[in-house]
Amino acid sequence: MNYFQVFNEIKEICPNIFMRFDERMAKHTFIQTGGPADIYIMPTNIEEVQQIARFAFTRNIPLTIIGYGSNIIIRDRGIRGIVMNFNRLNKINVTNNKIIADSGSSIIDVSRAALENHLSGLEFACGIPGSVGGAVLMNAGAYGGEISFVLKSVKALSMSGDIHILNKSDLQLGYRSSIFQKEKYIIVEVTFELENGDQDHIQELMRNNTIARESKQPLEYPSCGSVFKRPPNQFAGKLISESGLQGYRVGGAEVSVKHAGFIVNVNHASSADYLILIRHIQKTVKRKFKIDLETEVVII
Repeated sequence: MNYFQVFNEIKEICPNIFMRFDERMAKHTFIQTGGPADIYIMPTNIEEVQQIARFAFTRNIPLTIIGYGSNIIIRDRGIRGIVMNFNRLNKINVTNNKIIADSGSSIIDVSRAALENHLSGLEFACGIPGSVGGAVLMNAGAYGGEISFVLKSVKALSMSGDIHILNKSDLQLGYRSSIFQKEKYIIVEVTFELENGDQDHIQELMRNNTIARESKQPLEYPSCGSVFKRPPNQFAGKLISESGLQGYRVGGAEVSVKHAGFIVNVNHASSADYLILIRHIQKTVKRKFKIDLETEVVII
């Protein structure tokens, strides 16, 4: 496919949209790895997202959506087709006990908006370094809370650009899972329903969560967060640690010595380093404990 021609055609449809050709995706992931995207686009509103989705759908061009890039590994050969980054799709509105946020909004910023408006329920999200859309996709959670507890509805597009309103009951929310991992939708807006609360108490919970996160997680290095889902009645980090893998390194990727559930980029790691290390961890834990570790991180 002639992506130079595709690039120019998109410019005709959306003349003011931010676009780059052959964009290196390592600049847009927390672990600082990943090859180039053929076409990289940053829309600023839902209408632009619709236009790009319809364009890609009618021409059978692959379309990939990313947000903050906090829980993804993009392979070193990059992503074919169009990549849309939603970071500029970031409006947050509060009405009574509801927060309506664009999917590219930071979930941390949404938790802060809740605090400012004396709304309780998102305290657990104050340290999750991802977008609202990514948090819904993964049903993200921490410190006893998760997105499903406060989610009311989602506005999403089909890959052909049609708008759908999905209620919480439609979303098949489970542990780090949702319908969006099975069905092809583009999340563009999320409505949260929270409880009125005491601002001082909300702030104290957020402060405690922040202290816990900073004390336990290897925030001094680039990482993609928790790499593996929690096995039933187990903790992935504990299994990895007890397998003697803390500090184990492939290339520039290392199992964190601070928290074994994290793989950190300590020395210019490649995505291949990460993927080889992930497979080694899975094989080692399987051999020692007969437990299959399933990845939480999304590999693109």
